[in-house]
Amino acid sequence: MKYFSMATEEILSRVKESLGKIRADQVDMLISDLLRARATDKQVLVIGAGRTGLVGRSFAMRLMHLGYDAYVVGETITPPLGKGDILMAVSGSGSTALVVEAAKAAKKVGARVAAITSFPNSRLAKLASVVVEVPGRTKVSRRTDYFSRQILGVHESLLPLGTLFETNCMIFLDGIVSELMNTLHLLEEDVMQHHANIE
Repeated sequence: MKYFSMATEEILSRVKESLGKIRADQVDMLISDLLRARATDKQVLVIGAGRTGLVGRSFAMRLMHLGYDAYVVGETITPPLGKGDILMAVSGSGSTALVVEAAKAAKKVGARVAAITSFPNSRLAKLASVVVEVPGRTKVSRRTDYFSRQILGVHESLLPLGTLFETNCMIFLDGIVSELMNTLHLLEEDVMQHHANIE
């Protein structure tokens, strides 16, 4: 239990430090796009892979709760993307093939691509109209060998692979939901109207 407490404290410290580096202007652009989509009845499709994809699914669910026409790419009920719609593409590395290909397809039909990534010069970011750089060590970190990192003093804390990015994304996107609720003057009662009643 002692190690658990130390571990959670270090993880929380790293998350707080990295979330503090997110640029306000990038967040404002994303918020503006999402507000415009809701005001003009545009769809928001969300895509991510692996654990990052699970975070994206959580965000799509909350958008639906806020009254958005929101879907997860790859589901059987996901409609086609159209001009002016938004593809929220989440990838720490910005090079996940599935996510990059989806962004290319979205651009072809005139949709806007919002990229959430740790790498602002990645292939995904270059396809996006809005990029939010969410810090986090991803699986493409320059030093992947544990022992070489220790010798060089490069400490990646207790968050292996893409965990820091995924955790940061979950908190960041929940913050976006809170901002949207505030701007749209939505209360929890309003959100509950869109919550599933068959579970």
